This record gives sequence, C-alpha cells and structure tokens, in this order.
Amino acid sequence: MTSLDQVASWIASARSVVVLTGAGISTESGIPDFRGPDGVWTRDPRAERLSNIGYYIADARVRRESWLRRADHPAWGARPNAGHRALADLERAGRLHLLITQNIDGLHLAAGTSPDRLIEIHGTIRDTACLSCGDRRPMPATLDRVRAGEPDPPCLVCGGILKSATVSFGQNLDPLLLARAEAAADGCDLFLAVGTSLTVYPVARLPERALGGSGRLAIVNAQPTLLDDRAHAVVRGLAGDLLPQLVAGLGEDLHRRQAGDTGSIGHHEPAHPARRPRPARRTRDERSGHHRLHGRPCHRWCRRRR
Repeated sequence: MTSLDQVASWIASARSVVVLTGAGISTESGIPDFRGPDGVWTRDPRAERLSNIGYYIADARVRRESWLRRADHPAWGARPNAGHRALADLERAGRLHLLITQNIDGLHLAAGTSPDRLIEIHGTIRDTACLSCGDRRPMPATLDRVRAGEPDPPCLVCGGILKSATVSFGQNLDPLLLARAEAAADGCDLFLAVGTSLTVYPVARLPERALGGSGRLAIVNAQPTLLDDRAHAVVRGLAGDLLPQLVAGLGEDLHRRQAGDTGSIGHHEPAHPARRPRPARRTRDERSGHHRLHGRPCHRWCRRRR
C-alpha cells in the first residue's frame, strides 16, 4: 500500500480529522508562497520587512508600500483550487473536526468550508483593523481610499494606524483561537498537515501535539518539512493533485449526508473525548503567542518588547 492509499484509508476510518494548511495549498490558485524556491521572500528578502509590526508602526514608508502591495495582492483575483474544494468535501462527509489555516487569502471560505469549522490563525487580508481602537471593516473600502490618493489611510474612527487584519511578526496570535486549535490537535485521531513548511511557531507545535496524543500525523507537501521523520506518512506532491485523491473514497458518505441519512458518520467530537489532553511544555514565546521562525524568536524588535 502506498503512502497515498494509507492516508486515504486513515481518513475513511477517522472520526476526528484536524487539518493544518499553509501557503503551499494556495500556490495553485496563483498566490505565491513565502519560503519556497520561487517564494515572495526568496525572490525579495526585503519584502519580509513589510511583515514586521515594528517596522510597520515606526516607518510610514513601510506602510505606504504595504498598502500598494495589498491593492495588488493576487488574492483578489484568486479562486479556490481542487485542494481547497477537497477539504470542503471532507467537512461535508462528516470527517473534518477543524481546519486551521495559516493563509490570509480567504480561499477556504470561498471553497465552502464552514466558518465554524475554520480558524484563520494568521488573520485575513479581506478586512482592515485599527491598531489603536480595533475598528474592523472590509478591506475593499480602504483600498478605494488608497486608489483615491490616500497612501497611508488612517482609521476613520480614531485616526490610528490601519493594517490588514492579519498577524504580523511581532504580534500575538489570538489566544482563544490558538487554545481551540491546540485542543483539537490534542484530541484528533488524524492530523493532516498540507502545504506548510512547519517552521513558524507556535502553529508548528500543533502537529507535535497530535503526535504527543494518540493521533496519526500525515504530511502532504511538495517540499520536505522538519517533521517528515516523525510523521506516520509523508505524501510528496501538490495539494490540488493529492487531496482530491485522498477524499475520493468518501463519496458514499457525501451522498448519505446530502440525503439526510448520516448513519454512523458525521461525528465531529474528538475520537477520544474522555482522554485528558497531555499538557505540553511551552517556551516563553509559545505562552505569549509570539511568532517564531526556525525555532528562533521572530525578530529583534519582538525580543525587545518582551
């Protein structure tokens, strides 16, 4: 049995699948990743500076360039691909407990994943947020202001600094969302990591938590990851090619659910509800929710702030 067949059989028998997706699932929709061979930061290392909250707050030039890039972001013209749609099918078949995405493009929602089954752990580019008062509103309205001649549009409520409603390096993750993701990883019987390099912490800790419980870890990625040697299965390739094959065997479950006869499927509770999650030791950075890159603090600015 190939790794692909093995993972497909695990999905078919699973009652609680947790999925983590990274930039690799959206590259087939025309959105480049960050660290891949043709990634945004690989081609232009200076672009990583735009993702650091310290530079963003301190330098109006960084903000102006960031707004120009947001206006031209490929997410505005992107459409979900076969990988996104396959994960929506996984939910419709009653197997998906939670989908955690590091992507900010909104393509999982566009593909049909339910908002209550989705955590956009790094936020979304489709909204803006004020760094002072927290006012939040749809991004297109602010981009209209940029195109009308406001290179660094302030908050309409308090005049504060606006940015996309995404989590930059140096900002904390939402602690409630992170706790929900951790609880799901602790209780799942299959953790599927798709299109992610598994190098950005604390999110990269989630598959490790699944391994610390009784769940299996399967990795679907075009490039090697830091957890390949610990995973129960590694399937190398593009998510848009592989994910439809992995969920193809769930067709009968999809038909049954659409007909309203769920039978024994459709249980979204963790496979081991009575088992208490084993607490994992956390570093100071993980407790605070700070991003970490390759096991190191995200940036010198972030270290000074702690």
